Amino acid sequence: MTSLDFGPLVLGGNTFGWTSDRDESFAVLDAFVAAGGRAIDTADVYSAWVPGNSGGESETIIGEWLASRGRRDDVVIGTKVFSSAARPGLSPDNVRAAVDDSLRRLQTDHIDLYYAHRDDDAVDQADYVAVFDELVRAGKIREAGASNFSADRLRSAVGIAQAAGQTAFTVAQDPYNLVDRGIEETLVPTLLDLGIVEAPYSALASGFLSGKYRPGVTVDSARAGGAAKLLEDPRNVELLSTLDDVAAAHGVSVAAVALAWLRSRPSVVAPIASARTEEQLPDLVQSFGLELTDEEIARLG
Repeated sequence: MTSLDFGPLVLGGNTFGWTSDRDESFAVLDAFVAAGGRAIDTADVYSAWVPGNSGGESETIIGEWLASRGRRDDVVIGTKVFSSAARPGLSPDNVRAAVDDSLRRLQTDHIDLYYAHRDDDAVDQADYVAVFDELVRAGKIREAGASNFSADRLRSAVGIAQAAGQTAFTVAQDPYNLVDRGIEETLVPTLLDLGIVEAPYSALASGFLSGKYRPGVTVDSARAGGAAKLLEDPRNVELLSTLDDVAAAHGVSVAAVALAWLRSRPSVVAPIASARTEEQLPDLVQSFGLELTDEEIARLG
């Protein structure tokens, strides 16, 4: 069971150093914390896919913001290991090196939540479970999380930790939203059984659930292709109509409703969503205190 306080929404740091430059990133972070947000998610690989980047750019921006604002004790910082070309996989030596890299970029002496970005079947589970426990005992991380793990592998990792008296994973991070509910069948029951909370990413389905994607509308976004493709399914177009109705009833954005729906789901501690600019943040902030009725949740599915 996690002891971390994520608040109502985790701010995704995937845009920092990608579609948000340093100044834009600082503005988003300032506004998020000013609105009452208190958890930020990133990874060592963000944003290596951008020409000229090598990974670690998001962590570096967050670290510079933490140092300049003096807000380290006010926020929960989560980052990840596995996907960086410079530090690939979950071998114990790699994890030890990667966490030190992340600590340096984040300009902090501890990471609140350190995820395995995905499972690594080339490494014995007992080995990577042990190294995450080692990092907790060393004070470099407070808790460990598992992202993109199957239910069976997550259960076995927790079993190994418990049998050895080691720190087990406390948080999972997986894709989950109103149009992608694949984790509900096997992973969510496993999480509930193990006492692990879910912090879902892709909470707005690459922007589709922001409401800006509509039939016949062209959106200028780095993620427009994937989101626009969802309009090919009539059920998703109907979902947008339902979201419009619920949003209008509460006087909030479509994105706020989609995030509030996620927060109402079993096992979910807080959804993850990102804002490229400060102007995009209010739509997310509107979700903070939004509580949907049972009828509205049922209408949304």
